Amino acid sequence: MGNNKTPKFERFVHNILDSKFKKFLVVVLTAVAFFATLLMFPSKGVLARMLPGKSANTYSIYIDTPTASSIEQTKKVATCVLDILKREREILHMEPFYGQGIPLDYAGLVKGASMKRTENVAEISVNLTDKHNREEPSFLMTQRLRPVLKNSCESVVSGTTIKLIEQPSGPPTMASIVVEVHGDNIEQSRQLSIEVSKILANTEGLVDIDIMADDIYDRYNLTPNKEKISRSGLDIKQVNNILYLAFEGKVIASKNSANRLTQIPIFLVLSKETKELSSSDEDALRSKLSSLNLMNKKGMMVPLSEMVDISKVKSVPMIMHKNLSRMINVIAETDMVSQLYPLLDARDVMLEHFAKQYDIEKAGFTTYMFDLYLTDKHSGEKFLLRWDGEMKVSLDTFRDLGGAFISALVLIFFLLVIYYKSFALSGIILIGSFLSLIGVILGHWVADMVTTETFFLTATSLIGFIALMGISSRNSLLLIDFAMDLINKKDIEKKRAIAIAANTRAKPIMLTAVAIILGSALLAGDPIFGGLGVALISGTVAAVFVSLLFVPVLMDNAKAMDKKEDEEF
Repeated sequence: MGNNKTPKFERFVHNILDSKFKKFLVVVLTAVAFFATLLMFPSKGVLARMLPGKSANTYSIYIDTPTASSIEQTKKVATCVLDILKREREILHMEPFYGQGIPLDYAGLVKGASMKRTENVAEISVNLTDKHNREEPSFLMTQRLRPVLKNSCESVVSGTTIKLIEQPSGPPTMASIVVEVHGDNIEQSRQLSIEVSKILANTEGLVDIDIMADDIYDRYNLTPNKEKISRSGLDIKQVNNILYLAFEGKVIASKNSANRLTQIPIFLVLSKETKELSSSDEDALRSKLSSLNLMNKKGMMVPLSEMVDISKVKSVPMIMHKNLSRMINVIAETDMVSQLYPLLDARDVMLEHFAKQYDIEKAGFTTYMFDLYLTDKHSGEKFLLRWDGEMKVSLDTFRDLGGAFISALVLIFFLLVIYYKSFALSGIILIGSFLSLIGVILGHWVADMVTTETFFLTATSLIGFIALMGISSRNSLLLIDFAMDLINKKDIEKKRAIAIAANTRAKPIMLTAVAIILGSALLAGDPIFGGLGVALISGTVAAVFVSLLFVPVLMDNAKAMDKKEDEEF
């Protein structure tokens, strides 16, 4: 075959195979590209996350004022939030729920919205215009509004926490990052949770930090004095009724209606101004009780303050358990960043901070690999800092997909060994398939450069990479089969046979790649499955170059490609 009739690509491949330097250069450049792309993870050139934020037509705002705050204080904060949201043109409806959670939604099932029954909480449901007619996605809107709401409204009542909650793209979790503080000593556990929350608050990329525990505050118990009540000619029921009437209100009668099957209760309560105390000390409470009088059996008026004993006590907080272990949750959301990097930063700070008071033992390579076991150096009491939330789901997902990927590699390898009866050729095909990862990572890096928000490597990206294994393996397999057929049946020299095979298979490989790229382009713009589309597009491009350039170099060095009359396994 004359050189003038030899296809250009065939000559190009043959020239590479005919030069040791060029072959070495191809291997080195491929290895450098592979390891350079892997370094994009620790250098944060590409960020990994289970699922990115999605653009929904609704989101929620959680308002938590300090424990024991009145409903009026909670309403003041909610009103501040509503006033700011009214300026947003893309918001259609807003519905506040005071002293309770919104009707259960996908996220509220896990976040415990149904358990909210106190005056210091409120939730606001926000409905937006249709996402297809809106330029700003919901996750960017919440990112923009979060600092505005916090700076303007959290100061209305000191100690208030405002959280913006979106519907998750995947499995619902309590928060992006959850730190469970386990320990039998509840007071020390509370102190640990406060220190953990401060560390999370100072970690870049984390927002909406909150401790899911009741604040401890001073309260007054009003106990009817039975002896004084009997001496004054009163009864306990009278005292209890006026106490309820003075501070909470009570049902005093019922009304019947022809339009209702049940009676309508008539509720009597003092006015807001009458119920309020001038201050929070005991003297103000006694003064209020002194203004309330009861008439005894002799018609004499007796001040209520004489009939009641007042005692100042600490409030009793709610104690949470998980797997029979007492614990306190500290939660945090991520502000358009991966959960892993803030977690590692915060964990490093915790290791240094808690080492002064505790002996710290790290968890091994287990399901909870980031957990920290703390032992107090003085008392010997043990505590556990367990990491959970969407971060844990992400790690589990990547672990499971990684296991599926390794299983696919092993299965493909053994099938190829059975087919080719050669470990070398099977290894060449696997290496070529694995190198499509270069394109997957580079594709995400480019996508992140051209998009306004962070483009994460997600679970769907790994699914695309696993799917690429079959496509890449097919390209290499057909290339090797064709070359071996030319060598064994047509007695063509190995380098020439490999070059002919690469040139002959280049067109079908290109057409297959174009079909995959065009089909995957429809997915690339989707907020959830965009990672799958980018992985298939960029990975396919890399697979083409690897199959037509890198794999032929490995084939030329494989002894299994030499002509053999009787080949045995």
